[in-house]
Amino acid sequence: MQKEPFYPHQAIPLTLTAVVCGFGIAVLFLEVYLLNGFGAAEKIVLQLHWQDILVGMTIYLKTAIDFAIFIGRLMASYPGWKNRVMIEIGTALGNIAGTLAILLLWNIFREIRFLMAGMIILAGLVLIRMAEEGLEHVKDEEGKYKMSFGGIELWLEKLLRHFNRLVAPILNKIIPKTDMKATSNKTYWGLFILSFSVPFILGLDDFAGYIPLFNIVNVVGFATGVFLGHMVLNIALFLSPKTTIHAVKNPIISFLGSLAFIGIALWGFYEAALLVGFGPHA
Repeated sequence: MQKEPFYPHQAIPLTLTAVVCGFGIAVLFLEVYLLNGFGAAEKIVLQLHWQDILVGMTIYLKTAIDFAIFIGRLMASYPGWKNRVMIEIGTALGNIAGTLAILLLWNIFREIRFLMAGMIILAGLVLIRMAEEGLEHVKDEEGKYKMSFGGIELWLEKLLRHFNRLVAPILNKIIPKTDMKATSNKTYWGLFILSFSVPFILGLDDFAGYIPLFNIVNVVGFATGVFLGHMVLNIALFLSPKTTIHAVKNPIISFLGSLAFIGIALWGFYEAALLVGFGPHA
């Protein structure tokens, strides 16, 4: 099999990852600047700290398993550097748009205690659903766990499955699932729409779940880390899709990530209770 030349097959898509990431960060700063200009009681600090960026990158890369699988399928179904360009632009802009939309909602709702509490509860439900999905990545193709965690994984899976089934009728109407299959031939524009739509929903879904963290990390730095994490993942996928997908599906990381999501969700429920008047600090 003849090896693809670095230019343009790799050079142009890889360059675009950095360009689109830079564009997303610029739009993020513009959005925050405009939101602060509308006289919010609590301004969003326009500063970047490496700790916040690192937290955003780390958490994004942990939750990007579905995205990695999706873009890997797209690249396999639509080969060629021109298709890669459309996939890169579409997925990056979709992720950016989803993140900025949640940031806008968060900024509006945080001024109204009951609405903010409702958004935090929704975020917690999203995280619990993500925790169950994370456990699926600890399993092999036959549905058996690749490694044992003292039996905790079996008990946790059963508990999460029952809880998520209970809230699914409500949650699925608010944050619907998107079809991630790429089986039919598409034009460049059709490929762009498909590439945009799925990361947009995933961006809404994932970033919404991190709202409880915004009390301890700067949202601008966190969102910047999310964009940088997306860029790093895109680059890795372009260079080696199979290796990248295998790495992000590490069972230990997936299991620990699920535990972290549950912890953040429970913390969010506690914060929501304080907002509406329950708890010792109400």
